[in-house]
Amino acid sequence: MNSWFKNYKGIIMLMIGIIAGSIAGLLLGKKVELIKPVGDIFLNLLFTAVVPLVFFAIASAIAGLDGSKRLGRLLGITSLVFLSTVLVAAIVTIIATWIFPIHQHLVASPITEAIVKKPFGDQLTQLFTTSEFYQLLSRKSMLAAIIFSILIGFATLRSGEKGASFARFLHSGNEVFKNIFILIMELGPIGLGAYFAYQVGVFGPQLFGGYARSMELYYGVGAFYFVVIFSLYAFIAGGVKGIKKYWRNNIIPSATAVGTCSSIATIPANLDAAKKMGIPDVIANVTIPLGGTLHKDGSSISSIVKMVVVFALFGKSFNSADTIALALAMTVLVSLVEGGIPNGGYIGELLFISAYGFPPEALPPAMIIGTLVDPMATLLNATGDTVAAMLVTRFSEGKNWLNKAE
Repeated sequence: MNSWFKNYKGIIMLMIGIIAGSIAGLLLGKKVELIKPVGDIFLNLLFTAVVPLVFFAIASAIAGLDGSKRLGRLLGITSLVFLSTVLVAAIVTIIATWIFPIHQHLVASPITEAIVKKPFGDQLTQLFTTSEFYQLLSRKSMLAAIIFSILIGFATLRSGEKGASFARFLHSGNEVFKNIFILIMELGPIGLGAYFAYQVGVFGPQLFGGYARSMELYYGVGAFYFVVIFSLYAFIAGGVKGIKKYWRNNIIPSATAVGTCSSIATIPANLDAAKKMGIPDVIANVTIPLGGTLHKDGSSISSIVKMVVVFALFGKSFNSADTIALALAMTVLVSLVEGGIPNGGYIGELLFISAYGFPPEALPPAMIIGTLVDPMATLLNATGDTVAAMLVTRFSEGKNWLNKAE
């Protein structure tokens, strides 16, 4: 009994904090705004730790490889897995919209904030690079930081013996920041509890507006994808044992994703879960940080739902082959450009609205839906990274990888 409690103490305390926070939010309503700073402090600690953790995880993983040929194969498999799962999510959603059509009874709400639309070239430049080194330390520059981490890893590899001491520094930094995350997660029950209380108390009532139909569709498809499709991926990766391994270690990443609405903040929890699943560090340390920015099954589903709603609002059909083909292509692009931060899909919404030639009035409903489905989208985005890492391990290490890990 004592060993069982020791193994599950973290999960139990986390769930107690979340449940207590949810109850407080329901009972107190907007009064829970008083405890929001507690959740913000916890969230800020996670965000502060995650950028150096991702840097050291990726750079040390690449620096520890025996050659770039293996890394190239690993990145190739990872890219195929990411692309395949994002497209599967989009196709499942399109089929769901045919079975459960969204009726044209949605009323667009006005946008309260001004949206500055930058040229696409500028958006692309800011997405992949920064003009100053210190800007790499911002979570808003995660993709640029990841690219720079890959360059650092390659440069360390090329340096050979002369870079051996720097490689040891990268490995040491990786271990230190893993332990920093462990220390921060000791505050998880209090921090996530306070954040849940705020979300339920302040934003809960907004779930019952004129967008109920689209939300029902999204959360229904999302729940199906989370339970059934993720289980299918885990089965492909490791059979029945793979399913058990995945779900046994997916509780804390799921709670972190829903509580923070940030796939980037969930990266440390995913890295810890991947280790417990038996995924090799060299795969987890490359696949999961990349997935935090580039792999978004939940955003793929929400992208299709937003498109269907906007098409319905403007009286257009979403059933033609060319429309669906463009939708699938835009979904992949949206998955690439969205950052792993709360409500980070506005760039993606601008992209698909521009691609289909909709007027600016099409943006408000897409933004509102994106905000309301953000918790489920983040849950799918974040927890999909570990099961994707399982698939990458299966196709790079062979079908007996779980047995070797044990």
